[in-house]
Amino acid sequence: MNILVIDIGGTNIKVLATGQPQRVKFPSGPTMHPVSMVETVQVATRDWEYGAVSIGYPGVVRDNRIAVEPVNLAPGWVGFDFEEAFGRPVKIVNDAAMQALGSYTGGRMLFLGLGTGLGTAFIVDGALAPLELAHLPYKKGRSFEDYVGRAGLEELGRKKWQQEVHEVVRLLKTAMQADSVVLGGGNAKLLKELPPDARLGANANAFIGGYRLWGEG
Repeated sequence: MNILVIDIGGTNIKVLATGQPQRVKFPSGPTMHPVSMVETVQVATRDWEYGAVSIGYPGVVRDNRIAVEPVNLAPGWVGFDFEEAFGRPVKIVNDAAMQALGSYTGGRMLFLGLGTGLGTAFIVDGALAPLELAHLPYKKGRSFEDYVGRAGLEELGRKKWQQEVHEVVRLLKTAMQADSVVLGGGNAKLLKELPPDARLGANANAFIGGYRLWGEG
């Protein structure tokens, strides 16, 4: 079965399908609502053949439904019927969870997505558990995301931001008793040194995760 995978980020939306040689990418942001997302994807993929859709969403997803409106996009996502819009079966997971699934190689793996915010997911022996750790208090009354997300990078500068990333990885790895940590997201490549037992992920792994949601790839 050919699968269309949509990776929704706060800055860009990336799309790829089984058998296609190159992904499609277009801007998202605070004016992007689900209707415009679906219409843009359908236009960009009008010559593609696919029988199912996987969506990685930057927010809380429960029981294959978006539970909370996004922070960095326009409202209207909660309750939107993607299966009706695409005319095909759809599976929706948190975007960090989808990239984590595509990055998984075994054991207890913690995924941290260093992008616009902080995406988090955990996999134990192949079982995927999306997490919402980004807004937990970290220090000085601020959250993990405040320090290691894009705002933290801009405020602290690259050197101090890297130090905070190392400390956050150490704390969360210990708390989750993880064997390994995968650092994904667009800002992970800015790290000069990786924390112990950590490896870089790749944004392309989100597409692998989207295929794996349907038992493919």
